[in-house]
Amino acid sequence: MSKKPIIVFEGIEGTGKSHHIKKVAFFLKKKNIAFIKIREPGGSVNSEKIRKLILDNKSNFNKETDLLLYLSARSENIELIKKNKGKKIILIDRFSDSTIAYQHYGMGVNRKLIENINNHLLKDIKIDFTFLNIVNNYNMKKRLGQRKRLNRYDKFDTKFYNKVQNGFIKLLKLKPKKYIKINSNMNIKINEKIILDKIKSLI
Repeated sequence: MSKKPIIVFEGIEGTGKSHHIKKVAFFLKKKNIAFIKIREPGGSVNSEKIRKLILDNKSNFNKETDLLLYLSARSENIELIKKNKGKKIILIDRFSDSTIAYQHYGMGVNRKLIENINNHLLKDIKIDFTFLNIVNNYNMKKRLGQRKRLNRYDKFDTKFYNKVQNGFIKLLKLKPKKYIKINSNMNIKINEKIILDKIKSLI
């Protein structure tokens, strides 16, 4: 594995993945290790514009439009990833597995369609490791309830989030050596240590 790996943090809403990616970024910065941190949707200037459109509570796209918008946001990030690949550690808050988990397992969009477009966009870009953060329904609802603002993807029903999380777990089972499951129902400090210990071994 490259010592400048591409590391992805996946998980449904309320799993703490964004918290953990910030902790990893802080650790790398403190150690003067070169990295970039992006999110999906988002990251590049144009991708952030698409993010606002996707997550806007006034938006009401059908599932195919949603998929194409997410992939458009990713397309805008490809040059950013290519530019830094092998030169800096790349931390990504959600990536290709999120598209399959949400759009296929959650919304029922054809998986082959998603994979074909995604493979076309990524080409030789490979994810080196993924942290999958999972959460139970109680903690998910509690954490969403504590947010000051909820976007469109924070407002689906529990059944939808369960389908998405189960989709993530199915993806993990296909690549067990490149995934670690983080139980975010546990104490957050314990999970911070698990993640940072793994990061140290990856870099």
